[in-house]
Amino acid sequence: MKRVLLALLLVAFHASADTLFVVNKGDATLALVDPVAMKVTAKVRTGDTPHEVAVSGDGKIAVVSNYGTEETPGTTLTVVDVAAKRELRRFVLPGLSRPHGIQSAGSRFYLTVEGSLAVARYDAGANLIDWVGGTGQDMTHMLVVTRDEKKIYTANIVSNSVSVLDLRHTPQYVGLKQIAVARAPEGIDLAPDGSALWVAGVARRDEPARISVIDPKTSAVVRSIPITARLANRLKFSPDGSRVALSDPGMNEVSIFDASTGEVIKRIATAMTPTGIVFSPDGKRLFVSCEGAGKVQVIDTALWSVIGEIATGAQPDGLAYAQN
Repeated sequence: MKRVLLALLLVAFHASADTLFVVNKGDATLALVDPVAMKVTAKVRTGDTPHEVAVSGDGKIAVVSNYGTEETPGTTLTVVDVAAKRELRRFVLPGLSRPHGIQSAGSRFYLTVEGSLAVARYDAGANLIDWVGGTGQDMTHMLVVTRDEKKIYTANIVSNSVSVLDLRHTPQYVGLKQIAVARAPEGIDLAPDGSALWVAGVARRDEPARISVIDPKTSAVVRSIPITARLANRLKFSPDGSRVALSDPGMNEVSIFDASTGEVIKRIATAMTPTGIVFSPDGKRLFVSCEGAGKVQVIDTALWSVIGEIATGAQPDGLAYAQN
């Protein structure tokens, strides 16, 4: 009996330790989810049509990019106190619009500002934008930042390119390089060891959809992987770097690739319109937001099968995971 009680206590403790963050575009909320119990623990109001979310390194602050409506471009970030489960403040971007992709580095948050053809850095501790770098590319949508914060890679949907912003130069001069990649690139991620950047695009008349693999050392495309996806939406490496997940809202499935060979090892049918994806830090779970179904599905990575789901709100999209 004591062993059973101890096991239950351990499960309860673990269930309360981690938080899955889910942005709901349709009802303008951020859902805080217990990923073990698979239930929503709180909802926080955001700005209009939020798209993405990132969490500070210590797990205390979450920042949501408020993209805005078709008629009114968004110009704010919602800053959330995770422990209190409430909005801490609504930060107004200075002269920048359409915030979208976002990634944290400690208490700093790098974000694309699509309407301004740029990337910005929000310092949550100081509550200010302390750096802005232009890409000069159309629809700078998603981004990935290297762990040392020396380089930023952005996927530019309309320009069919990846911008490389090299921050090793002085603040007055940032190195900028454009790399031609697969058409309409959106899903983008860097291997955990920094050895490869994968960027997913859609099909053209004369060629299938493909993933462009970039060597970060040379900033050149070194490999092209044909894919069957109709809409290559989000792409994520597993924490150990051995697998890559790609969401396809056009086919209602998630494809799992072998990172070394580029071969598809599994196609997983999901609920309607899979978009955002995130792995748990231990790599044992993959969470997929299904926008059309209003829920997040949970995939066991040992079996590569759906083992549960969570109703989070209207049109769930961007995801983030914090381990406390």
